[in-house]
Amino acid sequence: MSSSEIEESGGGLVERAKADSAKRGWFGRILLFFRQVVAELKKVVTPTRKELINYTLVVIGFVVVMMALVWVLDLAAGAATLFIFGTPLN
Repeated sequence: MSSSEIEESGGGLVERAKADSAKRGWFGRILLFFRQVVAELKKVVTPTRKELINYTLVVIGFVVVMMALVWVLDLAAGAATLFIFGTPLN
């Protein structure tokens, strides 16, 4: 698909949707919305098992890295606070 086709379909779609909504009544707009939702859901591609496992491992790895980063920053902030304000009260 060329860039001119993308621009034409994207730009024309908005104008057509505005024109259609002006012509349709309240109930017709709701039906149009559900038809568009179903059309978009048909475009969804379910990942394979291998892809799903890969995505899951990437997310878990990212969460572990972010937890480690927050833990290190928390330790640094605690050490800085202790240095600035002195020993803790016990």
